[in-house]
Amino acid sequence: MDFITQLPLSNSFDSTLVVVYIFSKMAIFIATYETITSLELAQIFISHVFSKNELPVSIVHDRGSLFVSSFWNNLCQKLKISRDLSTSFHPETNGQTERVNQMLEQYLWMYVSQHQVDWHTWLHLAEFAYNNEEHSSTKQSPFSPFMEEIPALTQSIFLRTHLLESYQQKSNQYSNQ
Repeated sequence: MDFITQLPLSNSFDSTLVVVYIFSKMAIFIATYETITSLELAQIFISHVFSKNELPVSIVHDRGSLFVSSFWNNLCQKLKISRDLSTSFHPETNGQTERVNQMLEQYLWMYVSQHQVDWHTWLHLAEFAYNNEEHSSTKQSPFSPFMEEIPALTQSIFLRTHLLESYQQKSNQYSNQ
């Protein structure tokens, strides 16, 4: 679990919580805000992660104040979730999530409006696109362990083509300024 923070305000959200399952590579993207409390994090975790998938056995996260709070610690103890803290100043400890963060940031950069006020509306599509793609290490989509049939869409092809076109367009806009 990790946060992407300091995003432009989008419907009062300024951060995204990124959750990546270690084995399936399934990712969940949740719009939130930097001033979130431990209690709010627990509510988001229960409503967006646990209730839709399964209770994780362990969680890898950084040493941010939310994750090391006594409330979060007690919640994880009660739910019998082990916590693995990543090493300070070594984001590679949680490299899988860091790579997903990079992909999500690129995706949002390509699709958000010029004023960047609508990124929160793209999170669900970004999550679907990521989870529908074959992962290099598992040779299957993150949806595979959870679904009998993978959503058959030309979405992935469309997204790659559209991303390239969008990137070229935005690059041209910025270089002309």
